[in-house]
Formats: sequence, structure tokens, C-alpha cells
Amino acid sequence: MKKLITMMVLTLGFTLNAQNTNVTKETKTTTVTVDDGTTEPKKIVKTQKTEAVQDIELKNAESRALNKDIKPTPVKVTETTTVAGDYIPPTEIGKKISYIYDDRTYTLVADKTGYHIINPANKDVGVMRRTSNNNYIYRTKDKISVSYFDAQGNLVIETYDDKSDNITIERYTRVKQ
Repeated sequence: MKKLITMMVLTLGFTLNAQNTNVTKETKTTTVTVDDGTTEPKKIVKTQKTEAVQDIELKNAESRALNKDIKPTPVKVTETTTVAGDYIPPTEIGKKISYIYDDRTYTLVADKTGYHIINPANKDVGVMRRTSNNNYIYRTKDKISVSYFDAQGNLVIETYDDKSDNITIERYTRVKQ
């Protein structure tokens, strides 16, 4: 008898504390073919994914009424946009990646053609634009450099110094999330 009562109490407790969620996912894909007449047509695919998650909670959950009203709860919406195509590796627009250089954290924010670099003070300090060989041209107001990602995902920036006729290398370490 004790076991039966214990099982009923546990079952009732789990039932009352169960958390339900309402999840809505939507994917919209747009394909564009660009034919400039000089080369074969290039295909560009833009994929927008939207996910909305809402916790479902009941008003007066303790009442014995059969039909209960749902309490309004916030909806958490996540949107990602990915652009890919011929000669364009998949790039998630708006995606943020953090890097550490000289004990300061910098953020790369992806856009359609590369990245914007944001310093710790939340200021845009430069842009990186993809080249045809999957390297990047890194441009700030003071310099133009070549940049790339190494095998570990770290950002490497190589800058030519005209005065010393040398190349300086800056390595930004990727922050694991």
C-alpha cells in the first residue's frame, strides 16, 4: 500500500511540474542564378531559418478545472541567414565569433562578403573581405593586410611593413563557446 501511494504522489508531482514548450520552425530558401555573359552562370542560395520557442504555462495550474487558460509567456526567436553558392563557402550572416588578442576580446560579425571586426569598446575597427582563394583582405583606417583562419580556427593577420621590409604576424586566438 505504501508503494502504491508513493507511486501516485510521484506521478502526480511529475505531471504537475512538467514543462511543455511550443516550438515553431520555418525555413525559407531563395536561389538566384547570376549570368553575366562572361562565364558560366553562378548559383547563390540564401537560407533563412527561424525558430520560435515558447514555454507553455497554465493560469491557475492548481485548480481542478478541466479547461484552463494559458498564461502569456515570452517567445524566444532565433533567426539565422546562410549564404552559399558556386565559389562561395557557406557563410552565416550575423554570426558572431570571439577572439582574444593581447588580452583583449574582439568579435567578428559575419556579413554577406566577409566579416566586420568589433573591438572591446563595441566599435567597428575594420572589415575582412573574402578573396578568390579563400583568404581575406583585412582593412582598417590605418592599414591593409592579408588574413586567414588557421586549422584551429584562429585568425591570423599578416601585415607588410614598408619601413622594415618585413611581414608582421598577429594571431587572434578563437574563444571556445
